[in-house]
Amino acid sequence: MKFLHSFLSCKNMIKQEQIIGDIPPSKEVYRKTFDVAWPSAVESVLVNLINSIDTIMVGSIGASAIAAVGITNQPKFILLALIFSLNIGVTTVIARRRGEQNQQGANRCLRQAIMVCMSLSLLLSCIGFFGARPILSFAGAGQDILDEAVAYFRINMLGFVFMSVGLTINAAQRGAGNTKISMRTNLVANSINLILNYLLIGGNLGFPKMGVQGAALATIIGQLIAFIMSVLSIVKRNSFLVINREDKWNFDQETMSSVLKIASSAVVEQVFMRAGFFIYAKIVAGLGTAAFATHQICMNIIGLSFAFGDGFSTAVTSLVGQSLGANRSDMAQIYVKATKKIMYAISSLLFCIFIFGRAWLVGLFTDDMQIIQQGSQIMYVIAITTVAQTSALVYSGCLRGAGDAKFNAFVAFISIAILRPFNAWLFCYPVGLGLFGAWISLLIDQCIRWICNYLRFRGGYWKQIKV
Repeated sequence: MKFLHSFLSCKNMIKQEQIIGDIPPSKEVYRKTFDVAWPSAVESVLVNLINSIDTIMVGSIGASAIAAVGITNQPKFILLALIFSLNIGVTTVIARRRGEQNQQGANRCLRQAIMVCMSLSLLLSCIGFFGARPILSFAGAGQDILDEAVAYFRINMLGFVFMSVGLTINAAQRGAGNTKISMRTNLVANSINLILNYLLIGGNLGFPKMGVQGAALATIIGQLIAFIMSVLSIVKRNSFLVINREDKWNFDQETMSSVLKIASSAVVEQVFMRAGFFIYAKIVAGLGTAAFATHQICMNIIGLSFAFGDGFSTAVTSLVGQSLGANRSDMAQIYVKATKKIMYAISSLLFCIFIFGRAWLVGLFTDDMQIIQQGSQIMYVIAITTVAQTSALVYSGCLRGAGDAKFNAFVAFISIAILRPFNAWLFCYPVGLGLFGAWISLLIDQCIRWICNYLRFRGGYWKQIKV
């Protein structure tokens, strides 16, 4: 008990000379961290589980269906890169305004973000819809899955605008600390997606049997529901973020300059990330349909680790932004370290689950023994990667909340855009490790990001950034 009390104590988290004001009791620090973090963590974990179930449902059609859906992931995320970048700026700025108690400034930021997001997403959806075939061919889709992949991708592009605007509103709510709103919208939308998957993929209860196209249709209907719920969250009069009829929707240069200051660096980060992920997936796709299906299943499993890390990373972004807005860099540092201790416990548990349940987890997605055997070997790498991944995400959440997007972009360039694809190619082909080599490269990438983000956090430059 004494060790646990010492481990959880906030007194050891910060040096005496760094303290600016009163430090609340450890219990209060962890309570506030959990209040902000648990909705984001639950949202990320359950959405990931739902996506995994989605893959399992698609997998009932066969390995080619898993590959057809999986090959569309990176092209879709590349199109979303600008939206994600905008949202990083929105979350950071609104978190600062919340810390400053500047509600008017936060709502100006929200309106500007919605206008920009609608324009961008409309353009990007047209690019994705009309360019689906050459985009997916370049992504590595073979002739055996290309037609199904194109159909799935084009249907997804029809709901792209609704999805993007919903994501931007939810990003704003997270910055304000309203993480429960995003959790509710995503869980309801994805639950509807699962129900419609059951009805439309296999043609159950009298519904048409649409296969992969049915999965895509279920996805965009769920996204439409999420969009409606997100909009309803900002028309409530008693909320911090609210839109009124009398609001002015003209362009506000001062507000957008704050957002774009962060978003411009985030664009670079997203471009490097998505380019790296895209090339990485293309290299793996070159190993064949069975190997790519195995890879896709393993990506779904490691997504559980990412979901926990991403959920707490989102909370850290909000807490750090609000603390810096209130001129309490000491509390920002304490929240980061408290979250890190929580993630140590979670990643240790996931490590054990991935090691001892490796064959069972892979077997949930397929009954192909070749895939189960190969996936079980990769699970050892996934278990080790989990520790590095969750740690890197917590520190990157701190830097993002502080507005240190340039450093995140630099790390993404070195680790994701250059080292991960190069190492994947090297280990897969010249070294001859095949799919296992691709996962070794992913582990190296996560370790590099963990070390770089930790050193940046420890240096303390992030405390001085003005937003």
